[in-house]
Amino acid sequence: MLNKIPLEDILFLDIETVPETASFSELDEVRQTLWDQKSQYKRGDGISAEDYYENSGIWAEFGKIICISVGYFHFKGSHRQFRVTTFHGEEKKLLQEFRNLLTTHFRLPKYLLCAHNGKEFDFPYIARRMIVHSIALPEKLNLFGKKPWEVPHLDTMELWKFGDFKHYTSLKLLANVLGIPSPKEDIDGSMVRQVYYEEKDLDRIIEYCERDVITVAQVLLRLKNEPLLEEEEILKV
Repeated sequence: MLNKIPLEDILFLDIETVPETASFSELDEVRQTLWDQKSQYKRGDGISAEDYYENSGIWAEFGKIICISVGYFHFKGSHRQFRVTTFHGEEKKLLQEFRNLLTTHFRLPKYLLCAHNGKEFDFPYIARRMIVHSIALPEKLNLFGKKPWEVPHLDTMELWKFGDFKHYTSLKLLANVLGIPSPKEDIDGSMVRQVYYEEKDLDRIIEYCERDVITVAQVLLRLKNEPLLEEEEILKV
């Protein structure tokens, strides 16, 4: 089935998220209490809600999206190109821009969204933050009433599971196992909050996010048993 999906019908994506505020103390009293309740099951009794707040970016209720990187294949004859771009800045604005992409260039039913662990993280996170900002969900993210086979989403982690639902594999590990060249990384996901709030270096985060989008595309190529992208085939726009 996967081999029947044309590469040009897939929009690859990755998001980066951070806590909604730089510190726990910036939350009002109600939000602090709600965070205490929300995070209790993850942090246990030995860690305070304040100390655990740096991890809050993984929850859409207490985090925000700072960039969405996307990539797509373009073919002209035998020439293959993978184009990458990033929506960034104020969250509501970048979500509206991403929505516009989905409702114009990728609106047709044939188009699919693809991310690593996207079904558990990226896709629902984007949808929830759109609702928070009163942005109408695009059809690609509006799953209400859809049957599983009608959901236009691909997840490279799910594809790698082959039905083994307890199996988790990070994108970095999967790329390594599949022999996908890994560019030198100066940050990882655990550093995004620090780089954003303390170093205020969004460009560095965007570069990291775009590398992940390219890696997701490379993983799908390997799963389809197609040649990996060469550096000269990748265009950042």
